[in-house]
Amino acid sequence: MNVYLASPNTQQQAEHASGMPVLLSYACYSPWLDRYQQSFRRILIDSGAYSEMNSGKKIDVKAYIEWSKRWDGHADAVAGLDDIGGDWRRSIDNYKHGGFPTFHDTDPPELLSDLVGLARERGGWLGLGLMPPRHNKESWIRAVCDQIPDGIHVHGWALRAYTHVRRLDSVDSTNWWRDGMMMAKKLPWLTYGECLDIVVKRYARETRQIADSEANIFEQAI
Repeated sequence: MNVYLASPNTQQQAEHASGMPVLLSYACYSPWLDRYQQSFRRILIDSGAYSEMNSGKKIDVKAYIEWSKRWDGHADAVAGLDDIGGDWRRSIDNYKHGGFPTFHDTDPPELLSDLVGLARERGGWLGLGLMPPRHNKESWIRAVCDQIPDGIHVHGWALRAYTHVRRLDSVDSTNWWRDGMMMAKKLPWLTYGECLDIVVKRYARETRQIADSEANIFEQAI
């Protein structure tokens, strides 16, 4: 399980993301990140569809795909520009330009099989997306994952809360640097940088945790 940290907003955040998987978003990418991207352990390229939904500012899909080409050979994968707001037809049109597809809980169920086929053509990656709020939707995630064939890499957009669903191969965290800010408020004797260190270490170690059921078996055995 890889947990990609969302695009750093500051150079301090980028320093603390060194050695970690990082999601780089076209919508909020800044040229100064070019000096840091080599320090990230892995890179996943995202269109910034979530930023588009929040800002209302449409992303030029052709400009995004052209920009994404600079990451050929460097990124694990490049996501297609999806429409989080529920316009699945627009998502399909955008996928024609490139990038792997995403299946949303707002999409018609019958669309999944088509997107699995497209995922096979686009490097074997398929995204899963939830319309916020994202809590209490594990049953939907599991039901969809059960329908996705082996060999397809399943990435859960902003689904870090569901890392225990083993069929998810990777997720991304949209609030890791906000977690550091919240920690700094609760622990004022620590600097923001020190709090970021703690958050990043926690994220790194969470991906190596034993599943709850396995942990319980181990505890009972001793």
